[in-house]
Amino acid sequence: MMADSNQLPGASHLECMGTGERVESEQLIGLSRVGKPLFARYDLDAIADRFTPELVACRSADLWRYEEVLPVRNRAAQIKLGEGWSPMIDAHRTAARLGVRKLWIKDEGQNPTGSFKDRGLCLAVSRALELGAEELALPSAGNAGSAAAAYGAAAGLPVHVVVPTDTPAPILQEMAALGADVQLIEGLISDCGKIVKAGVEKHGWFDLSTLKEPYRVEGKKTMGYELREQLGGRLPDAIVYPTGGGTGMIGMWKAFDEMERLGWIGSERPKMFTVQAAGCAPMVRAWESGAEHAETWEGASTYASGLRVPGAVGDFLILRALRESGGGAVAVPDHLMAEWVLRLGADTGIFAAPEGGATAAAVPILLEKGMITPDDEVVLFNTGSGLKYVGSTPLD
Repeated sequence: MMADSNQLPGASHLECMGTGERVESEQLIGLSRVGKPLFARYDLDAIADRFTPELVACRSADLWRYEEVLPVRNRAAQIKLGEGWSPMIDAHRTAARLGVRKLWIKDEGQNPTGSFKDRGLCLAVSRALELGAEELALPSAGNAGSAAAAYGAAAGLPVHVVVPTDTPAPILQEMAALGADVQLIEGLISDCGKIVKAGVEKHGWFDLSTLKEPYRVEGKKTMGYELREQLGGRLPDAIVYPTGGGTGMIGMWKAFDEMERLGWIGSERPKMFTVQAAGCAPMVRAWESGAEHAETWEGASTYASGLRVPGAVGDFLILRALRESGGGAVAVPDHLMAEWVLRLGADTGIFAAPEGGATAAAVPILLEKGMITPDDEVVLFNTGSGLKYVGSTPLD
């Protein structure tokens, strides 16, 4: 009897990142029983002979080229809009301006809805569909809501999004055009989360909040796999990443571990640097103080809506990646983000989101502190398109 060509191995189980407890993967589930994120784990030994860099190189240029280390078990449940395999731009003029040997920009603004959020919500929605979810919901600072709306529409699943009233207008229009039920409230994403929680309890929505389900991080980790491929089988010296909820940072760190176990890379890791807004920098404060968790940031304020996240459920995982990699965390003010959006545009042709501008603004600080060197090869992540922020202005 021939095997079903649509069937994939999927995850072998889920693991609680607080206790290490093994949890069944084939169920709709949020956090672990102790309130910590769950990670999908795979039988890497079993797939190693058919999941090789040589075979992957021949596949479609999207994140599904890594399907053996993604949780979806049936290809029919893979919701595809062209997500992943974003370009790596050789930013040689910006490298000279900043004073580093080599600078790349991974331009996530070229994803289907214009941000890196498509990666995570693609996997979360695909998996929710596969496991029988009927309605989806999440709080958002903006881009995640657009991504959830797009993938929910493609999957035929209703999506409820709760966002702050000051969410950029282009993002609100995008969510509405994609059929989402959008609720605006005064406050921050943490306040939006309370509304979603109530809806989950009352209506049975499935909650897609950052790291409160296991699979958004699986989509984000594909950025780490792509880095290795796009750099010809190696990783850079340093990664500078704008951090709100931190799923991208956490996901890439997970990818590096998986790739080492597969024999694709050695034990060396890039130095991981998180960049936050000066008006909302809980991870920076925690890193500087040596804390294992980040206290909630009061009065969060920045025009980079993706960085206006006062607390992250995966804070301990972000801090672990920063410390284990020998990296760190810095904060930059809004006006510097805006200045570097213009410089990047003139240097590279990329219209970056403020979060992307923040990564470039962080490089002089990292050089001054000796955290990176002029000889380093550095990758900046532009996590979204500047088109989504048209009309937004710095708050300082």
